[in-house]
Amino acid sequence: MKPDQVKAVVTGGVSGLGLAVAQRFVADGGKVALLDVNEDRAAAAVAELGEDNARFFKVDVTSESDVIRAVAEAKDWMDGLSVAVNCAGILGAGRVLGREAPMPLDTFSKTVMVNLVGSFNVAKAAADLMQHNAPNHDNERGVIINTASVAAYEGQIGQAAYSASKAGLVGMTLPMAREFTRIGVRVMTIAPGIFHTPMMDVMPEAVQQALGESIPFPKRLGKPEEFARLAAHIVENSYFNGATLRLDGAVRLEPK
Repeated sequence: MKPDQVKAVVTGGVSGLGLAVAQRFVADGGKVALLDVNEDRAAAAVAELGEDNARFFKVDVTSESDVIRAVAEAKDWMDGLSVAVNCAGILGAGRVLGREAPMPLDTFSKTVMVNLVGSFNVAKAAADLMQHNAPNHDNERGVIINTASVAAYEGQIGQAAYSASKAGLVGMTLPMAREFTRIGVRVMTIAPGIFHTPMMDVMPEAVQQALGESIPFPKRLGKPEEFARLAAHIVENSYFNGATLRLDGAVRLEPK
């Protein structure tokens, strides 16, 4: 798919990795619908991207009906839908057996609902619309990109909920890609390592520096624009399908 053909919904699109993806798509000539719950950052994101290129849609990705509505409205505004990128997510940090008490089931369930079920809701709603697109020369009608994490493979102590939700995305990628071959929609997942996102900004500078030093090479935190470049390349390269790509500087997470 050519960059200027991109008409994308991006969840978590007003900050972090999602905003970086939106910036890349717009810079390449595409249009983006920013799906997020964060209204406070929405106006600044749209202003930066340009009102002709981007629009904010408030949506709770855990709500099936909310997602179906927002994706349909986004498609109408962009006059099409060719790409969906799932970047919305929460950390859900906490030990299964905490110091005070075991982890409340609600903490685990909420993490899985946002990270895994939310991505499923968006992928399903997007594919349902993409299947009606006119195919290109490869019979392709759309692309879906999910965001997992290296924690899907080497979850640390305190990441049981987060790792489970991200591992679910990895496991969902291939069967969904196989199913969607009949409609010409590709499904890929990116598993980023330790990236500099707004969640990282709450950590002390010394902690951020130590995290960067823990990366084998290059010895720094990942940049959101590097994630965005990979997302754009996946969209452009039709032979990417049904796989999870680690983007991590060769890091392997320690137990804690």
